[in-house]
Amino acid sequence: MAFDYKKEQKAFYRPTVKPQIINIPPMQFLSVEGTGNPNDPDGQYSDAIRQLYGVAYTLKMSYKKGYDMEGFFEYVVPPLEGFWWMENKKGVDYAHKEEFHWISLIRLPEFVKEKDVEWAKEQATLKKKKDFSKVKLFNYDEGCCVQCLHLGSYDDEPQTVEKMHHYIQENGYVLDITDQRYHHEIYLSDGRKSDPTKMKTIIRHPIRQL
Repeated sequence: MAFDYKKEQKAFYRPTVKPQIINIPPMQFLSVEGTGNPNDPDGQYSDAIRQLYGVAYTLKMSYKKGYDMEGFFEYVVPPLEGFWWMENKKGVDYAHKEEFHWISLIRLPEFVKEKDVEWAKEQATLKKKKDFSKVKLFNYDEGCCVQCLHLGSYDDEPQTVEKMHHYIQENGYVLDITDQRYHHEIYLSDGRKSDPTKMKTIIRHPIRQL
């Protein structure tokens, strides 16, 4: 049976609607960085998702191509994730989504190396006849965070974020979002197909002790 990160690492992928403090170990991802409104069908974000999934599934199915990666095991492609920020602004202004900066991500197993990502990009390009050059291998050590399951529309996230921030203050922590530590979202629902009122999104913020 294929290894499923969501099932095997429930602490990272199945939080409750009650905030919790958690330490996230180093992980590696496929990533594409860009700017602009994620709802723009012709924008950078839509193309980033196409590139990420194209390379992610090429790596997942590499064994059927006879491509050998040391330590390979069959796995389920983990959910889409994203880091979000706005330049020179504290927090997020949902009325001006065109000002978003983001890094879109899909987690990779530890056995995947830089050369494997480059191979997958080449294979995806040959098969799809499209550009996959923006996909990069991205290593991230997230560390101490507060996380919470958000139910509903992305535009309603500030209510959940406020609850998270109140929780960390009560427990002796402060928010630690910086140029290297980001507002982090993990998408358990497909925003293109799901009822906005029923969508499930993990929100994760970096924190530090007082």
